[in-house]
Amino acid sequence: MITFILNNKTIKTSEHSGMTLLDFVRYEQRLTGTKIGCREGDCGACTVLVGTLENDVINYQSITSCISPLGNAHGKHIVTVEGTNLKDKLTTAQEAMKANYATQCGFCTPGFVVALTGFALSHSEHNYNNALDAISGNICRCTGYKAIEKAAHQVVEKLEHQKQNSISWLVENDFIPAYFESIPKRLKDIEIADLNQLKGKYVAGGTDLYVQQADHLADNDVHLIAEKDYLKGIKIENGICTIGTNSTVSDLWNHTELNSYFPNLKKHLKLVSSEQIRNMASLGGNLVNASPIGDMTIFFLALNSDITIINEEHKERTIALKNFFQDYKTYDLKDGELIKAISFKLPTEHSFFNFEKVCKRTHLDIASVNSALSITVNNGTITDANVSIGGVAAIPKYLHDTSAFLAGKTLSSETILEANEILQKEISPISDVRGTSDYKRLLGRQLFFAHFTALFPKQFTLNDFVQHA
Repeated sequence: MITFILNNKTIKTSEHSGMTLLDFVRYEQRLTGTKIGCREGDCGACTVLVGTLENDVINYQSITSCISPLGNAHGKHIVTVEGTNLKDKLTTAQEAMKANYATQCGFCTPGFVVALTGFALSHSEHNYNNALDAISGNICRCTGYKAIEKAAHQVVEKLEHQKQNSISWLVENDFIPAYFESIPKRLKDIEIADLNQLKGKYVAGGTDLYVQQADHLADNDVHLIAEKDYLKGIKIENGICTIGTNSTVSDLWNHTELNSYFPNLKKHLKLVSSEQIRNMASLGGNLVNASPIGDMTIFFLALNSDITIINEEHKERTIALKNFFQDYKTYDLKDGELIKAISFKLPTEHSFFNFEKVCKRTHLDIASVNSALSITVNNGTITDANVSIGGVAAIPKYLHDTSAFLAGKTLSSETILEANEILQKEISPISDVRGTSDYKRLLGRQLFFAHFTALFPKQFTLNDFVQHA
């Protein structure tokens, strides 16, 4: 029995756990403020909040309900736009949208309201940039986005007066209704048993699978693994970072110690989907989707990561991620096996990391080509290098020959230009909707050069390479 709190109501349902959360709230609960848009997680019309009880405190995050399995709501607090309403007046987010004329047809408005409410409930710093990140997965096609950005700014201005990040303050200042204060105790009082799932397709966040197979998954057995503790967590020990594959991009984003090792981590991760998707998509799912342009796969390939694989008998094996992918959508994973963890060496004072991505729009888009580089330089000599690139082969590509060539060479424009010649021999892009093969070769070259101009700006400019390439 799937049990959770939906707005102010406790739900117990025997509906299929593979059903989408969107269909449940609209068709079973008649909460039609949550809209059906793209059904691919891209437009944000279906945005809801998911509250998870952690150490007596509820952590709220926004997700797109159209690609989230109902079973993942088990034991959580789900909030739709109806659940944010006050009795006789508008909430702060609703009033901001109204005051700034940020609605026209109104179809997208509930999603924006929920996303801004989630921002107010979040533990992130309540500044304007973070507010824009919070609505990065919401699209409006008729009003003009500037009015919505002004509404977000109005919400931020009111939050600036917040004395403490508490539910009671948000209730007193009309961000959320008073019933939110009772939710932690109510969730604790619910007896949450594990869902009985002995078979079916493994599903974590579902953000890839539900885009492709939502109807199939709604009607067939699924084995939900998003709440499996042995697949969770980020551990840093003895210079090694180990990340459970149920971790999300947001978990990396919010990890203070990891950000200290990668100063530009949030800048890189902002190029990955939207906040709603970053909150729900698992890193393991990104790997096994095996997309040739999977952003986090390219990210971890350049870190020369290892992956730990576990089977149904809990026996484990470890392989290099660069050896995991075999052919298009084909990889070294047997029936009943899961990727348990990703591990990699953390950067040292002589190590540098960069991620680049080109797509048709800056945010919330699939890459035409993406690339990452980790490099160690001592006294002007490259002692280690790992280069990855996506969109130019049938698999997410670790550039074995290019990486090997760089190791031991002097860090110079001549070395980089020679390395690009090897890179061009290692890739085999095809023409498709994301660009011609020639265009992708050009992007591969430019992104490779961009790594060095970004990491060593005093030593290189793009002109150092382009005029000779």
